[in-house]
Amino acid sequence: MSKRITIKDIAKLAGVSVGTVDRVLYNRGSVSEASRIAIEKAIEKMEYKPNIHVSALALRKTYKLCITIPQFTEGEYWDALESGIKRAIEKYEGVDISVKFFYYNQFDIYDCRKTFDEVSKYDADAVIIGPTFRDETIYLISQLEYLKIPYVFVDSVVENTSPLAFFVADPYTCGYIMSKLITGLTPSNSELVLFQAERIGDESANTTILRKRGFLAYLKDKKLTNKLHSVMYSALDLSRNDDLIGDYFEKNPNIHGAIVLNSRGHVIADYFEKKNINNIKLVCIDMTEKNIHAIKSGYIDYLICQRPEAQGYLATKSIIEFLVYRLSFKVENYLPLDILVNETVCLYEEFNNIDYL
Repeated sequence: MSKRITIKDIAKLAGVSVGTVDRVLYNRGSVSEASRIAIEKAIEKMEYKPNIHVSALALRKTYKLCITIPQFTEGEYWDALESGIKRAIEKYEGVDISVKFFYYNQFDIYDCRKTFDEVSKYDADAVIIGPTFRDETIYLISQLEYLKIPYVFVDSVVENTSPLAFFVADPYTCGYIMSKLITGLTPSNSELVLFQAERIGDESANTTILRKRGFLAYLKDKKLTNKLHSVMYSALDLSRNDDLIGDYFEKNPNIHGAIVLNSRGHVIADYFEKKNINNIKLVCIDMTEKNIHAIKSGYIDYLICQRPEAQGYLATKSIIEFLVYRLSFKVENYLPLDILVNETVCLYEEFNNIDYL
């Protein structure tokens, strides 16, 4: 069995006293920058992990963690991400953590503004943000930075911001892969359609913007000249899709491929099934319960999974350890993108039930 690393070992390697290491680990007092850097390098080299449960109890401190993400129903993308958050909180049950969730409607910019305003007024030690709208997120961040409250992103990163860290499956790369998949599935120069969800306030989601950018980049890089259609659909009021989509495919018979730029791909798959549309390939995102049903029924051809539970778990674990240790950690954290087909989705479901985080 390998020797357990102690504070004394860290102090010896860093060339400082045990008391100095203790002050850095548990944020108990001032330490010179040179000593702090030496200690952090020693901790990294020796892969030392303080006992987070004991140290937090010794400090007798309650950490207030605020989490703001979109509303969801059971089996959806954000349900899995929140599950990861809760698993991390349960792991650190010895730490006194007060958790407050602020949910907003991701299809309503005005509801997002209202919720983010409430978040900005909450006295948090740290905030985890699942951003949908860019400008609203930047406003929230400006308030947090003014109050010196650290924040972490999940799902996507808003450009020109400075989070403590982010844990995402890169939306740009996701869009790039979707473009590669759909052009590989369809005949050369097929017309393609991008489906985007209607949102109150007429502003696209941050992930949609980044995925579309990646989608177009692939076409440009490969010098492909496919005609591209853009069609809005309703993710909430499915009865409206007969009017929004209607006879679009009858009027555009050369469309052979479709992409849905958010996790509601099942809405289009269900529409295809309802209208008996079988000649259009469909590539979607996220292993939600309804998307799994659609890929098994043959109406989704490829499904890209972004590991939302891992995003939530790792973001929460990192922010808790930051609050207790005050140690820095990697800022850019990109999770793998998994490409699923009908033949592999059951295997992925089975593996996903294993407690591997």
